[in-house]
Amino acid sequence: MSKAENIVVGISVGDLNGIGGEIILKTFEDERILDFCTPVIFASIKVMSFLSKHFNATTTLNSINHFNQIKEQQVNVFNVWKEPVSINFGEEDVKIGEYAVKSLEAATKALKNKDIDVLLTAPVSKSTIQSGSFKFPGHTDYLAQELEGQSLMFMITESLRIGLLTDHVAVKDVSSVITPELITSKIETVYLSLQKDFGIRKPKIAVLGINPHTGDHGVIGTEDDDTLRPTLQNIKESGKLVFGPYAADSFFGSNNYKNFDAIIASYHDQGLIPFKTLSFGHGVNYTAGLNRVRTSPDHGTAFEIAGKGEADANSFKEALFAGIQIFKNRAEYDKLTANPLKKAPKKL
Repeated sequence: MSKAENIVVGISVGDLNGIGGEIILKTFEDERILDFCTPVIFASIKVMSFLSKHFNATTTLNSINHFNQIKEQQVNVFNVWKEPVSINFGEEDVKIGEYAVKSLEAATKALKNKDIDVLLTAPVSKSTIQSGSFKFPGHTDYLAQELEGQSLMFMITESLRIGLLTDHVAVKDVSSVITPELITSKIETVYLSLQKDFGIRKPKIAVLGINPHTGDHGVIGTEDDDTLRPTLQNIKESGKLVFGPYAADSFFGSNNYKNFDAIIASYHDQGLIPFKTLSFGHGVNYTAGLNRVRTSPDHGTAFEIAGKGEADANSFKEALFAGIQIFKNRAEYDKLTANPLKKAPKKL
């Protein structure tokens, strides 16, 4: 199998007391998936064997300590640690959070070194991963530091893509964070991602307003008129198909979202509430704008059902296939743009 076909997907295990281990194992119960990629789980063979036994999984696990030991057509487990780990499903545990961070850090290092091609992250508990050395709200912020580029939370399905101007920002701070520079940068990131990662030659992007009814001409707020509208106008004049701001309350209910390749929301819940309502269980959280590909499912640790065998792996599977496809799309884009035809010299 060639490198282009045999894409190595690194998987960070997330919070071991959550549903991460279960959805990972369920995903690879279907051995046909191994025809599309070679998975490498960053954890320990002891942990994964315990989880496999607990969930009566039939997946064969290949324990490795070096990347040259990776085997195709098998689920590989890279041993990040050797000591036993006490797993108590459904409990928030700072010690388990430390193992989630160890897995993420090892997988990210492998991604940077190109030992793996794609990173797929299982859910973490944002509270248990905090420590003196790890002070990030989540995966996206950590990866933004470790990888090159301008990161953007991009929630995607086959028919819906929503990016955010601000992600993990308190609502009271949203309007002060949104500046012309931020708007321009985020739209540029979405635009390039649509071209490189999704193969859309001339993307069409909608932007949602900051205030209710986009401020009602200053009655509710002035940020849309003072900041958002003039910035969008400048971007339009550069040739990009960018439209808005649209009032967020009616944008999705009217099905207007179907007219665009991507929608950019001003803040977290403005974008993620409609996204999860329309596609929960099948959506993917993609970190656009970075020099490496990272995806994750659109849900959290689900402590309330952890260990019960009830977790739905569909979103994790979608994230796996999305990462593979984006990696292929990027390779194709790089190939097509690597050697543009040079202009013939002018005759004297």
